[in-house]
Amino acid sequence: MYDNLHFFQIKSEAISQIFVGSKSYDVICRFSEETRNTPERIGNLMLTSGTGAKIPLSQVAEIKLTTGASTISREMNKRHLTIRVNLRGIDLTSFLQKANRMIDDQVKYNHEDFHLKWAGQFENQHRAYNRLGVVVPLALGIMLLLLFAALGKFRQAALLMCIIPLALFGGMLALNIRGMTLNVSSAVGFIAMFGLSIQNGIIMVSQVNGLRRGGMELRKSVIEGARQRFRPILMTSVTTILGLFPASLATGIGSDVQRPLATVIVYGLMFSTLISMFLLPAFYYLVENNVLNKKKNDEKEYTL
Repeated sequence: MYDNLHFFQIKSEAISQIFVGSKSYDVICRFSEETRNTPERIGNLMLTSGTGAKIPLSQVAEIKLTTGASTISREMNKRHLTIRVNLRGIDLTSFLQKANRMIDDQVKYNHEDFHLKWAGQFENQHRAYNRLGVVVPLALGIMLLLLFAALGKFRQAALLMCIIPLALFGGMLALNIRGMTLNVSSAVGFIAMFGLSIQNGIIMVSQVNGLRRGGMELRKSVIEGARQRFRPILMTSVTTILGLFPASLATGIGSDVQRPLATVIVYGLMFSTLISMFLLPAFYYLVENNVLNKKKNDEKEYTL
């Protein structure tokens, strides 16, 4: 806090310089303490007008003691005030939503003259969301291309990619049940969970394709492939779930970051594992059987 008595001290200007060796020192002219220690005495200081007339300072300015900010900060030629907060027991997204609601309901201000901007970790999180908006579609596109290159059939690659929306539903459902929100940590968990879900699907589809190449009929190959890969898929998923389950229940320092990530992977992987073991073989049979029927119909038409 400061008062206007410091104005003359702050605004003192150098009237000359003294050089001592290679160093220079400013010579400052300042009124004596007796002439500037009260507002009244400061008001009695004489100013010289353009015509040479002497005018008391109190005639052209209002001089009084007051309090104000210790510093005045400006950004883009506008004043700004910084308020710092530390979060405990709540994630950034939830706090931001709650704070914005309370500001809209309880704080009335002119939105044209005053602007509210969240910076710091809030701004970093916003940037991270923007990057994820680019990274996630790019990662999914690369996954589709790799699946097509590995399986050789676009319909099978697309079938495996259909696991992702269903796994996404499982992860979002888990976040909602546990009272968590979608943030950067949980978004990273979704990316990891997508990869694990696709991995289980590849194990299943590759086995069925191998049996079909060996001459086994479609229906039998689907049933036998699902039976042979039931245990490997279940074991790999269970070990991952058990490894991350304690992190999904963690409390204490750092738990706000690891808990959403682990929750998405654990519960989303549970959901996608059930899909890979039971629904994926059924969908695989429907798609491939439809393709075989079309081929048979085309051959009949060609024969006729």
